[in-house]
Amino acid sequence: MANTNGAAATNGASGATDNNAGLIRAADITQEMQTAYLDYAMSVIVARALPDVRDGLKPVHRRILYAMWHDLSLTHDKPHKKSARIVGEVLGKYHPHGDSAVYDAMVRMAQPFSLRYPLIDGQGNFGSIDGDNAAAMRYTEARLARLADLML
Repeated sequence: MANTNGAAATNGASGATDNNAGLIRAADITQEMQTAYLDYAMSVIVARALPDVRDGLKPVHRRILYAMWHDLSLTHDKPHKKSARIVGEVLGKYHPHGDSAVYDAMVRMAQPFSLRYPLIDGQGNFGSIDGDNAAAMRYTEARLARLADLML
């Protein structure tokens, strides 16, 4: 039987109406992918790759310092702990993205030639200004520097 009241006819069990055909727009897949990728890339850069203007720290740096201060109580007056223990704590609770990224960020915060005021007091080989890499995390130890204690 024909629909005589002016309402759109339904398409069986799906509940779709003939009016839905106007909601779908044709789009060039190449243009859509470029736009979506650019939007995603910019959000990643702004959220993770650029340091925050308030404190100059990236999220990974903030997570390391917080884990050392809050979870491990590694203040400047406590003994050093193995870097692998610190990295494991950060990975397990705050930053599940890979141990090398966390350790590299921690090493950078311990190098006096990388930051004006190092935030981590490192013990062991944390690299040199000549480009020598830091020792593996199982060979180094760290705790918060006095400045990081004051900051937190």
